[in-house]
Formats: sequence, C-alpha cells, structure tokens
Amino acid sequence: MFKRFLDFYKVSAPAAERLPADKADKQYKKLRFQAFVAATLGYSLYYVCRTSLNVMKQPIIDSGVLDATQLGIIGACLYWAYAVGKFVNGFLADYCNIKKFMATGLVVSAFANFMMGILGFWEGAAGIASSSMFVLFAIMWTLNGWSQSMGSPPAIISLSRWYPLKIRGTFYGFFSASHNFGEGLSFLFVAALVSVAGWQWGFFGAALAGVLGVTLIALWLHDTPESKGLSPVEVLAGEKTQEEYDEEQAQKAAQVADNAAETRRIQRAVLRNPGVWILALSSAFMYMSRYAINEWGMFFLQKTKGFELMEASTIIAVNTIAGILGTICAGWISDTLFKGDRKWPALTAGIMEAVALVLFLYGGDGWLVNIIAMALFGIAIGVLICFIGGLMAVDLVPRKATGAALGIVGLASYAAAGLMNIISGILIDGKAVADPVTGELQYDFTYVSIFWVGAAVISFLLPILNWGRKKQEI
Repeated sequence: MFKRFLDFYKVSAPAAERLPADKADKQYKKLRFQAFVAATLGYSLYYVCRTSLNVMKQPIIDSGVLDATQLGIIGACLYWAYAVGKFVNGFLADYCNIKKFMATGLVVSAFANFMMGILGFWEGAAGIASSSMFVLFAIMWTLNGWSQSMGSPPAIISLSRWYPLKIRGTFYGFFSASHNFGEGLSFLFVAALVSVAGWQWGFFGAALAGVLGVTLIALWLHDTPESKGLSPVEVLAGEKTQEEYDEEQAQKAAQVADNAAETRRIQRAVLRNPGVWILALSSAFMYMSRYAINEWGMFFLQKTKGFELMEASTIIAVNTIAGILGTICAGWISDTLFKGDRKWPALTAGIMEAVALVLFLYGGDGWLVNIIAMALFGIAIGVLICFIGGLMAVDLVPRKATGAALGIVGLASYAAAGLMNIISGILIDGKAVADPVTGELQYDFTYVSIFWVGAAVISFLLPILNWGRKKQEI
C-alpha cells in the first residue's frame, strides 16, 4: 500500500520514445506554455483558498462567534503549518510528480474551506460555544495551511524544469503575479459573496475556486520534458548539447550511483549557505508587513476609517492587483536591464513598501490617499515577493536544490507571518475600549502600526548583507 502511494507521487519516467527533432521544438513550446499557465493560474486559486478568512474577520467578530485574538491565533495556525509544510514539501517536491503533488494540495485546501462554511452554519443552528468553534476553526485552518504548502514548490519547480535560465526570471515574474491575482480575486469575489449571502458563503466560494484550480492543473501541468518524449530543458534551450548533457549525467552517475543521494547532498549544502538564511530572515520581516495588510488591512479600514465591507475590500484589492505590475516588471527588468542582478531593484522596492505602509496607516481617511498607498504597497510587495521571497535565493543555489532553497525561505516567512498575526490580534484586542453610549468596541492601532512599519524597514536592510555573494558551487 505504502509503495503504491510512493509510486503514485514519484517523478514521471522518461517516455519510451523521444520525439523527432522536427516536432520537438513545437511540442516543447506548447507544453511549457501550458505548464506555465497551469502553475500560475492554479496557484492563484490556491490563494483564494488561503486568504478567504481575511475577508470575513469583521463579520465574524461582529457576529460574536470569535474575537480578534482568536482569529489571530487561527491565522497563525495556517501560517505555522504552512511554514513547516513548505520546508518539508519544498524538499519533497524535488522528488515528486509536480502535477499530482500540486493537485493534491489544492483538493485538501478546497475541502478545508468547504468545512469552514459548514461549521459556520452549524454554529448558528446548534448554538456551539465560541471556544468549540475556535478549536474547530483552528484545526481546519491548520489543515489548510499544510495543504497550501504543496502549491508553490511544484509550481516553481515546473518553471525550473521547463524554462531555461536566461528567461526564467521573466516567467518567474509573471508567475509571481499569481499571488496578487489570487488575493485580488479573493478580496472581490469572496467579499461580494459575504456581502450578499453572509460570511459562511465566502468559504464555499473559495472551495469552488479550488475545484476549478484542480481541474486546470490536472489538464495542463506537465511533470518533466523527458516524460513527454523531449530532451531536458538544458538541451532544448541550447545551454548544452545532448552529448554534453549525457556525458555530465554519466559522470555524476559514476560519482553518485543514487541520484536521490546526490540531491540530498546538494540540499544539505544549501542548508549551510548563510546567504539563503539572510534572505530567509529578510523575507520573514517582509511577510510580517505584507500579511499585516492582507490579514488586518480591511479590519483597520473598517474600524478606524469608517469604510464599509465592499469599500474596504476594494481598497485592499488595489494592493493585490497593483502587485501584478510589480511582479511582472520585476523579473523582466532584472533580467534585461540589470543582467540578473536583483539587489538594486529589491532595495528600491523595500523602501517604497515602507513609505506606502506609512501613508496607509497615517495618511488620513480619504479614498484617494488610501488607493494610492495600496497601489504603491502592492507594486513594492510584488517585486519583493519575486526577489526576496524566492528568486534571489534560487539564484544562489544549484538547480537541483531549488525546492530546498524555497523551503528555507518559506519556513522563515510564514513562521513570521503567524507570529505577526498573534501579536497583532493581541495588540488590537488589548487597546479595544467599549463606547460608553453604544457599547461598540473602539480600536487603537498605534502600537500595532509601529510594529508593522518596523518590520518593513528591517526587511529591506537585511539583503544588503548579501551584496557581492556568488552562486553556490557544489
């Protein structure tokens, strides 16, 4: 039984016959485009399943089902499960069939969202205690966090398997826009469902998005070029001749008979790379500020600036939509204008992020100023997710350890996001005061705002320590 399970998820075997040269190029371009679309759109629908709860914080708190501290802990459960899962699954993905691996994660994530919606209706019908709902929500959101960690490693590995190094940054930039597209879809689509039908239906909408993503991945995501009768990407892209590639593989086989052992050796070396850990720490602080807005931005707008649910969701959606521009431009600019050097665009984006966050928190309650702040923040975060959140670490390590590098960065990033969620919930609840007339809770965001801005500043200073560091040779 266990062997059958392992066989199901192992990397696809090469096709029995290789396509003739006159057909290979056309088929390669077709399949790599399909893989790119499936990985990008599939991962964006992962994000709908991940961010659905963020839209519903205000309605859930107002309903009395849960408070801000409880929601902060529930959010942290997702991020901590995601952090550990991304570390583990980042390593596992290097050995796995990426189509099956990625589809499995989204199936489980959609199921978790569906069950959250069921629990929401169950609470109203059965009168379940708040403490019980807190535990049940935390369990399902932890499950969601783990399954979410099965999304980005196989998606990014697909880019490594299907795209050559010289254009990978450009396509990685387009792929990174999947975060923003998925978040924007969640803030608009899920918010609309919540406004019309109630917060429980927001979870059902997210589950439906997950089902659509699984379908796309099953149809268009392909495991390896070799499994489709093609040569490895290094040969297809002209980086090496077939003879050079075969000779290199033969030499490696002579040195290390077991290819898995070779991968493990490379991964262990990556674990000792200080440059990867510096980027991981930088990404951790960047994710604190990023998810401060994604998790609490709508609540902040509603409670301190008086915006309604759809108004607040639209403003926050600007952040995610603008991020598409940031991620698309990031990869292309670094590849073409900076010849693969990411440090100056990353530093510029980091400063922009901090300035935009200050404008959002302290710039007043006017519609325009908040739109501008979120547009700048989104562009900056889009660039930083592309660089600090992935590409700069990938640039430092061998191709076979792509998943491992991403796992390290992901572990730090989402552990920090979880910590941010708890600290933010405590700081927000701790400064809540009931209105003497209406009894409605009033919130003071002074301390939590300082916390968010401080994280943004630290995040763009840390990568300076990596300036001049070269790609790891193993």
